[in-house]
Amino acid sequence: MTDDVLWCHDLYRFYRSGDEETLALRGVSLRVARGEVVAVVGPSGSGKSTLLACLAGLDEPDGGAVTLGGERVSHRPEAERARIRSRRLGVLLQYGNLVTHLSVRANIQLVQARAKGERPAPDDLLEQVGLRERASALPRELSGGELARAGLAVALSNDPDVLLADEPTGELDGRTEQVVLDLIRARAGDGRGVLLVTHSPAVTGIADRVITLSDGRIAA
Repeated sequence: MTDDVLWCHDLYRFYRSGDEETLALRGVSLRVARGEVVAVVGPSGSGKSTLLACLAGLDEPDGGAVTLGGERVSHRPEAERARIRSRRLGVLLQYGNLVTHLSVRANIQLVQARAKGERPAPDDLLEQVGLRERASALPRELSGGELARAGLAVALSNDPDVLLADEPTGELDGRTEQVVLDLIRARAGDGRGVLLVTHSPAVTGIADRVITLSDGRIAA
């Protein structure tokens, strides 16, 4: 019996523009186990963000398959992919995951309204990321470090089996970066699978494994 909570096999993704075809992913296969942090690194244009989007079911691969918590995510209608995401997946994208006109607490409640089953109390989540006193603040009222922590709270609000994050520490200063990484590492310690797309040495420093993408392939 495998302990893998996220699995993809032989993913291909290509884009066409007129007569030009760009291969973003070329047969990528990987696994993430419960309790494991995996970092994906590589130069810009190597396919990292495309891979994360396919793993999250936000984009469809042209070939291959993605399985999350025993359920196939790829090659299903968007409504079914959204249902799986709401129950099993937390996603923190580089451009943020907060609805700008809602408070931090309301952003968490919005995600939880789409999920089923028992979920952590919003104020408890905000306490964990050190933002309980900022629960009523709008995203524009938060500092960069507070935004990163609020985004992480939202990504964890459905108590996901897997956390996927694209550059989770962005332009944060060293102290705030470490706070966010400690929180992410703690989620893995609770038995979640974590996959992080990053350029940051500090992020790769908390990973159990580092996977390098180059030109849409996993480098040997």
